[in-house]
Amino acid sequence: MNVQHFLNTVDAISTWVGKAAAWLIIGLMTLVCVEVFKRYILNMPTAWIFDASNMFYGSLFMLAGAYALAQNAHVRGDFLYSSMQPRTQAALDLLLYVVFFLPGIAALVYAGYDYAAISWRIGEHSTVTAEGPPIYHFKSVIPLAGALVMLQGVAEIVRCIVCLRAGQWPSRRKDVAEIDVVEEQLALSEYVDEETRKTAIERAQKIDEQARQRGMGGDLQS
Repeated sequence: MNVQHFLNTVDAISTWVGKAAAWLIIGLMTLVCVEVFKRYILNMPTAWIFDASNMFYGSLFMLAGAYALAQNAHVRGDFLYSSMQPRTQAALDLLLYVVFFLPGIAALVYAGYDYAAISWRIGEHSTVTAEGPPIYHFKSVIPLAGALVMLQGVAEIVRCIVCLRAGQWPSRRKDVAEIDVVEEQLALSEYVDEETRKTAIERAQKIDEQARQRGMGGDLQS
């Protein structure tokens, strides 16, 4: 397995897990709507929905962490970072990954595993509400999400090393971008001729590509 294939494989895993976890939004929205209807229309609030909503949202938040890292979507000081040369970016990223990321995520996985193991051992239930639902399965998401973020972090460290050697960032998997919405809207417009539509899409793609290059570091590939 070459380096680029390894990076693409890890990116694909993080992307699949993140998009699969995104379906939890449907469950979360359903719970909230049901609770609003029962509480304010029927005057019959349900205590366990509060705990269930927290578990849905918490699982989504944690499982999407590796996906966000794969898309380079975590917060950074872009006004400084984007002006740096690729090797400088890679050196800074590598330093931060080694000093902060690896110890922090390793501690999360270690503590999270112990946290989940104890919860399973005692059959833990939520104490927020009376007769709260079981939460040991929810706590199991902590080490799982940590392991996925760690795996993606290893891929990011490899990217930094490749960039330091080659002087440019290796490619990333391309995900859905806002430009796709622009293309769809232009394609369905009855008031734009084909030549104007094509020119506008190409210009928007160029602007979007330049912005993503500056922010994400590296070429994008489908």
